Amino acid sequence: MAIVEAMKSLCFPLEVCRLFHLIAVFCLVSFLIKTVKLFRRRWEMMTALKLFPGPPTHWLFGHVSEFPQDGTDLDKTVTWTKQYPYAHPLWFGPFTVFLSINHPDYAKTLLTTTEPKDDMVYQFITPWIGDGLLVSAGQKWFRHRRLLTPGFHYDVLKMYVRLVAESTKIMLDKWEQIYTKESHTLELYQQISLMTLDSILKCAFSYCGNCQIESDSSYIKAVYELCFLANQRFRTFPYHSDLIYYLSPHGYRFRKACSLAHHHTEEVIRQRKEMLKNEKELEKIKDKRYLDFLDILLCARDEDGKGLSDEEIRAEVDTFMFEGHDTTASGISWLLYCLAQHPEHQQKCREEIQELLESNKQIEWELLSKMPYITMCIKESLRLCPPVPGISRRLTKPLTFFDGRKAPEGCLVGVSIYCIHRNPMIWDNPEVFDPLRFSTENSASRHTHAFLPFSAGPRNCIGQHFAMNEMKVAVAMILNRFELEIDESKPPIKIPQLVLRSKNGIHLKIKKLQ
Repeated sequence: MAIVEAMKSLCFPLEVCRLFHLIAVFCLVSFLIKTVKLFRRRWEMMTALKLFPGPPTHWLFGHVSEFPQDGTDLDKTVTWTKQYPYAHPLWFGPFTVFLSINHPDYAKTLLTTTEPKDDMVYQFITPWIGDGLLVSAGQKWFRHRRLLTPGFHYDVLKMYVRLVAESTKIMLDKWEQIYTKESHTLELYQQISLMTLDSILKCAFSYCGNCQIESDSSYIKAVYELCFLANQRFRTFPYHSDLIYYLSPHGYRFRKACSLAHHHTEEVIRQRKEMLKNEKELEKIKDKRYLDFLDILLCARDEDGKGLSDEEIRAEVDTFMFEGHDTTASGISWLLYCLAQHPEHQQKCREEIQELLESNKQIEWELLSKMPYITMCIKESLRLCPPVPGISRRLTKPLTFFDGRKAPEGCLVGVSIYCIHRNPMIWDNPEVFDPLRFSTENSASRHTHAFLPFSAGPRNCIGQHFAMNEMKVAVAMILNRFELEIDESKPPIKIPQLVLRSKNGIHLKIKKLQ
């Protein structure tokens, strides 16, 4: 009785205490049920993937400790590819496992299907890029893919060459002002990122900013931060919980960077909407045979006359703002590094472009098809340093590979593009930079899925031709004005963070040509 009276005298009546007790019991039971399901799923996956031997794994951490993000992560996966050349399991924590594919035959089996992107890795970037073309599935993905494909038509890409050349010239003029005839070291990645951001804004969004002139890298820094934090969250098992991540300091940093990135894209959309209120601008759009990317989004209407929602438009803009500048920045930066490592190939590329420019004042669309050696060097660089080192899918039904082995429904399957490009079963001397691998004769008998810098199949990269054209224009203009050498004191440290980056930047010595 004394206890009951004491309880009554407290602020919380006994009924409230019982309610809290019931809530606690419910939460505990829910947690236990979820844990049992996770362990049951772990057992099912371990049983189903017994057909695929792989490297030893820790029961709690999986293979996470094998990837310290010190520049050796990708080397480790290549070592495993030599032991397990087709596929092997990779565990991230106790409950998340991927079947990692290292062989083109296996990749072809997966990529010729319409299986959706996995809901593990990509869910961590959805708060940033939304449910856009990169991560959407089903009818929504099909509708948006069909809607946006005309934005990358031949006639549209043709007009973009001049804009990319303009952005590249701004960057090179800056280099020339900073660096004299003497050789100076330059951190390339951020400079190239500003240039590719400037290009995608002009080409796809009809937005003329001054990010290069003002050296405004706030959006680029936000993208770096978001890629780092998304990768960190995937590797840190407790952060898979939305609540824990939301309350963590890293969750706060992610939300802050998201807000900055969204502010940038919203400003681009707002400015274009304002321009479209002008009747003259509307007339220009009506006269165009093909619209650019953002105008397609803003002008799209379905059978009922209904357009895309503001959320859908921002998701696609966020997706293409990131994908359209960061992957090409990675591709160009690593290409320049490869050419600096191999001055004989750099010189051949330079001679090719100088010969073309003898009868042309500047890079034009017609010249892009007349750069065979530069094209081979680009492809060889994309083989050794693919901007997107891997992609993944979640199976909606069992998948049987050519050798009879089967991955079960619900399995996460990753395609290691980096490892396929270095698989010694497919490539001779895979670590050697040899552009002639991509000559017409040497490419004729190659497996269709041995070279996957832009993925393959129905979900391949919609902007791959734009990316290749931008790389050609940029490298041609750079080599026509500057000579590149490696800075041996600052070798790049490769780290995969959605996009292939260098932990310490990509530093090259640049020297203006006479």
